[in-house]
Amino acid sequence: MDYESLIERETERLAGLSGDLTVPVPTCPGWTTADLITHVGRLHRWTVHLLRNRVQEPLWSRQAPVELPEGGADPGWLRDGAAELVRVLRETDPAMEMWTWGPDRRASWWARRMAYELVVHRVDAELALGLDPVVPAEVAVDGVEELLHNLPSATWVTRPLAELGVEGATIHLHATDTATDTTTTATATDSEAEAEAGSGEWTITQGPAGRIDWARGHAKGDVAVRGPVADLLLLVYGRRSPDTLTVFGDRDLLTRWLAAASL
Repeated sequence: MDYESLIERETERLAGLSGDLTVPVPTCPGWTTADLITHVGRLHRWTVHLLRNRVQEPLWSRQAPVELPEGGADPGWLRDGAAELVRVLRETDPAMEMWTWGPDRRASWWARRMAYELVVHRVDAELALGLDPVVPAEVAVDGVEELLHNLPSATWVTRPLAELGVEGATIHLHATDTATDTTTTATATDSEAEAEAGSGEWTITQGPAGRIDWARGHAKGDVAVRGPVADLLLLVYGRRSPDTLTVFGDRDLLTRWLAAASL
């Protein structure tokens, strides 16, 4: 997938939704659209700093020298930051070794991560305006796998998952609008998990210390969720309620797992 082009498209869509920067964003409690724009723009500039300086040690977004706009964020500031990010990504060797908070220590990790930051926050802005978000199926499939690939590295997620006491529990996601392929598998620790997106079915197994493993393909789980793949993406990001999808099995497990796994 061309993540740089996806960043460009999603930035333009988000910028086009930010006419009134005072609109509350329910899926990001306490935020307005201005806060959403500031957050995304800060992430873009942070990533540019990381890439340009080939940062090798942890440096989080609020530690980076990011200059915020005078008078608050605006769509133009968002577009400028995204354009710079895309330019730097295209100029950078995707295989360049550097720090990431995920399992891959390559520059290419940041292109994929920033693309889905934008997809999800564009959805946040649309939901705030009462719009029905649309995410293309191929983007949603890859987005689910990007999230599953990175969750084991997110300590702010693994800690609450460990506290659930559900080691060995399984959650099956079944997209109803993609082809089914039961032959390809991947684990969350596979550094090449992003190389080939699955076909719309995944089983998540809760492992020790809050970590997860996952596999592509059809299988039974303690709880199973069926629905359009875009809705499954929004479900695992906490932007869609399980009540809007078809759930079989242990609904309480699903509800508790989703609350703890929020990225």
